[in-house]
Amino acid sequence: MKKSIVILFFNLLLTFCPLSAQTSFFVSPTGSDIADGSLKNPFASIEKALANTRKTQGETTIYLHAGDYRLASPLVFTNEDGGKDKKLIIRPFSNEKVVIKGSIVLDNLQWTPYKKGILKTKISGAPIIDMLLVNDEIRHQARFPNYDSSAVRFNGTSSDATNPGRVKTWKNPVDGYLHAMHQHDWGDFHYRITGKDKNGKLTMEGGWQNNRQLGLHQENRMVENIFEELDTKGEWFYNADEQILYYYPLENEDISTALFESPQLKHLIEIRGTEKNPVSSIIIESIDLTQTVRTFMEKYEPLLRSDWTIYRGGAVFFEGTENCSLKNCNLYNLGGNAVFFSKYNRNCELSGSHLTNIGASAICFVGDTSAVRSPSFEYGQFVKAANMDRTFGAKNNNYPADCRIYDNLIHRIGLFEKQITGIEISMSRAITVSHNSIYDTPRAGINISEGTWGGHILEFNDVFNTVKETGDHGSFNSWGRDRYWLPEGRTVDSLVKNAGYDKLILADATETTVIRNNRFRCDRGWDIDLDDGSSNYHIYNNLCLNGGLKLREGYYRVVENNIIINNSLHCHCWFAKSGDVCERNILMQPYPKPVALDIRDYMFDNNIFADSVALYNAHQLGIDPHSIVANIKFVNPHEGNYCIDNSCTDVFRIGFKNFDMNSVGVVSTRLKTIAEKPIFPVPVVVSNNSDSEIITWGSVQIKNLETLGERSATGMDSERGIYVVAVGAYGNELRDYLLQNDVILDFAGKSVNNINDLRLAVARADLSKPQQITVFRNQREITIIVASNAIHSIIDN
Repeated sequence: MKKSIVILFFNLLLTFCPLSAQTSFFVSPTGSDIADGSLKNPFASIEKALANTRKTQGETTIYLHAGDYRLASPLVFTNEDGGKDKKLIIRPFSNEKVVIKGSIVLDNLQWTPYKKGILKTKISGAPIIDMLLVNDEIRHQARFPNYDSSAVRFNGTSSDATNPGRVKTWKNPVDGYLHAMHQHDWGDFHYRITGKDKNGKLTMEGGWQNNRQLGLHQENRMVENIFEELDTKGEWFYNADEQILYYYPLENEDISTALFESPQLKHLIEIRGTEKNPVSSIIIESIDLTQTVRTFMEKYEPLLRSDWTIYRGGAVFFEGTENCSLKNCNLYNLGGNAVFFSKYNRNCELSGSHLTNIGASAICFVGDTSAVRSPSFEYGQFVKAANMDRTFGAKNNNYPADCRIYDNLIHRIGLFEKQITGIEISMSRAITVSHNSIYDTPRAGINISEGTWGGHILEFNDVFNTVKETGDHGSFNSWGRDRYWLPEGRTVDSLVKNAGYDKLILADATETTVIRNNRFRCDRGWDIDLDDGSSNYHIYNNLCLNGGLKLREGYYRVVENNIIINNSLHCHCWFAKSGDVCERNILMQPYPKPVALDIRDYMFDNNIFADSVALYNAHQLGIDPHSIVANIKFVNPHEGNYCIDNSCTDVFRIGFKNFDMNSVGVVSTRLKTIAEKPIFPVPVVVSNNSDSEIITWGSVQIKNLETLGERSATGMDSERGIYVVAVGAYGNELRDYLLQNDVILDFAGKSVNNINDLRLAVARADLSKPQQITVFRNQREITIIVASNAIHSIIDN
């Protein structure tokens, strides 16, 4: 009835509002491309509707009726579709569910038994089968080790993945894959297997997916698409030569009614123009976009001297556009990047969308290296000062600028690649990232690869559960290996003393990047991590819930009025006279020992410490002369309100101001109802009481569980056990097993009620063997088997 009324309304509108040209076209999976594209007689394909919109002027809308639209090739928009005095909108008709897919259905499957529960079927044609979906869920290729949802990296890794003895059991591993972590956990590498020798050594191609070529991790590696590893339910293998698909069904899975789909396309939508002939005013809204192939073996390019290389593409690809937008869409089950803004883009927007189950990064802004002056493309490379272009800013306009990412829910990304992020910014200017919720990522939630060209605003974002599979990183991460920067900091210091070279510091980071009013939490790194050379930042009014705030060498960073829960500022290898300012921050732990710098050259003052020892240590470093110690009271930390109570008059007297903590994350109702929130930690103050002292154990910080607040945060029934306060950004492998907010109850069969019990249990255990640890996590006791190399003796701070 409702649909009939809507159709009647449209018919009346067309009858009584005569137009010089048809400005609305309709498409339906049950339509016909020989129809006229009207409401009564819709087209069958979006391509046919596009061909007709190119004959119109002004504003045109393509309405899509409910159903799946399978693409044989990407939808490509040019300036014929949107340009001067021409606007194109593509949206569902009357809020119907529209799904655009880059896959085919594998039909006419005749399943027969193979062996041990595995089925097989012949596949007709010659489709790409690199990713398989069954009833809209991604299934895993035959792999070793088998998929384990609780494993830290790649859902299971093993040093035996490439063991010659195992390789010898593979009859023909050609076109299998090796996935391995960087040996320092700085992302990952991917290789296609091309053969093996008689000794079980693999021959491979690949490894270009990481810009820090320092080798593969010996233990954290996984192989897939190997027929002999097809041994567990939910796995599959496709023999392309014989065109036979093997599948091991899940328990109680009805194979006769299941829908099997295989992605065929890298991109679904491409909006392609140039600066001289841009595509403008294309709006795509309220559509589901899904099922693209994996892209980790495509051509990658380095993002200057950052740790990244990247595939320049995505399910939705913008290049040479102005005033284009993607709104209120759902992007999921994608093999590579979801959305990619490449080279020239101006005033574009991605908003109100849900991005999940993404193979690589969610959203990328990447300019063209032709716009960069004196570029270098690897960590150790640089242009000598005598040969350097000293002109400020970009050489041309071939980069994204003045774009907005607003109100998007981004989670469960990096399914196949680990050097990825929720929002990537490289060689871009003035990108606004506002009110996004980003979590469950293997690396950073937001990453800025270098200073070119700054001016970004990051505000009201909720970023947590990040760096889950890598290390030495943060929920927000940046590098600033701009043209002034050299790998040897002392060389930079000496060059800056020379007349003129100091002006190059901001030659690339020409505008200040602002990070404000965000909520960050990282349990395996820093909440905010400004790494090598990051310069020209203003960081204020942020709530850091766990990992603290790190500043490595760089210039002109102002860090003020932030709240850093159970952590502090981390100072790494600063340049002399950097112009950095750190003041009016709430700091709950002492500064960690500064790394390779004389911190007295910098403006640290008017900060608020939670205990006198922390302030004493700061005075010993020659800083914080006017900073204070205060009894910090938070309004309601259990609910995420870490505003300072009005009774803390000394805190406000020194200049600290409370800021809004209720407005972070997504704002639209449909996204807010499904967005998760981080765990809110109980504030812990290191006191002079040794029983309350925080102890470092390997890469984690622990203390006795002894307060009502700690009991409430963990759900424990009494004040016993060892409370895991924080997990380090790097260090030994213990961080792969314990999580912040765990309570350790038992070690190697010995009950542990306090730190001394744990010390004794560890001392008596045979640390050359794996050990069993019982922890209280998420309201229940679980047992963890910890590898021998992860356990160290317990050493006091």
